[in-house]
Amino acid sequence: MPRFRVTALPPGASIAEAWRTHWREYLMEAAQTGALLFCIGLLAALLYSGAAFQLPQAIRPFAMGAGVSAATVLLIRSRFGRRTGAHLNPAVTLAYYYLGRVHRWDAVFYVTFQFLGAVSGMWLARGVLGGRLARPPVCYAVTTPGSGGEVLAFLAEWSLSALLMGIVLFTANHKTLIRYAPFAVGVLTIFYYGFCASLSGFSVNPARSFASALFAWIWNGLWIYFVAPVGGAVSAAALYAGWTGRDHIYCAKVFHDTRSTCPFRCNFLELLRSEDNGSGR
Repeated sequence: MPRFRVTALPPGASIAEAWRTHWREYLMEAAQTGALLFCIGLLAALLYSGAAFQLPQAIRPFAMGAGVSAATVLLIRSRFGRRTGAHLNPAVTLAYYYLGRVHRWDAVFYVTFQFLGAVSGMWLARGVLGGRLARPPVCYAVTTPGSGGEVLAFLAEWSLSALLMGIVLFTANHKTLIRYAPFAVGVLTIFYYGFCASLSGFSVNPARSFASALFAWIWNGLWIYFVAPVGGAVSAAALYAGWTGRDHIYCAKVFHDTRSTCPFRCNFLELLRSEDNGSGR
């Protein structure tokens, strides 16, 4: 069994030192985000182009959610996901940076490579699916405000991002719930797509929305998908830290184990050694 190691950067580390130490994690994060966007593009084309599956209109969002959920769970639990923490989302990375668990240069590289990975994944989906991905109503699974307008879309993205981050923090920082963290994210994804996609197209991820907008060349309301997810995730992080204390946020990984190298400021072993108490830790 591989030995658990922590390779966190020292506070004063330079950008060059960050790259030398964690370039593998950055590339892995890009690969995972790219795989997620490829799956989103593939599922959107299959379910909404009318060429493959003729599901009832009411069922399609749930089918889309189930597919994206399965992909997300697999990525979080994959070898790459256990190594990088499987953020797959700049909002998650920036929330953990706010909490002091991610070094500033790691945050810069993670966010950069999440965007690069998302664009690469959608580019690959376009190469495989061709016009089926570009034509309406698929349009590269672009996220735009629903019929309720930008204000409702903004509130939906903020609220959903906050709920997502809150669930990640709650499950990942209780030793009895750690194993269920990926599945909690997966269940929430199905709920989002099934009941909330009509409000904002379901993004909660700036990199995901940017990649779709870039290929569709539809920029309507894109600012919402940058500001609201980050604001929602950081506000949830602030509330959770105020409730439990930052000392009870042990690592920046969505799913942690004792076999994978950790690139963050990590106290995961402290969580495993802690005695069960009233909070369930």
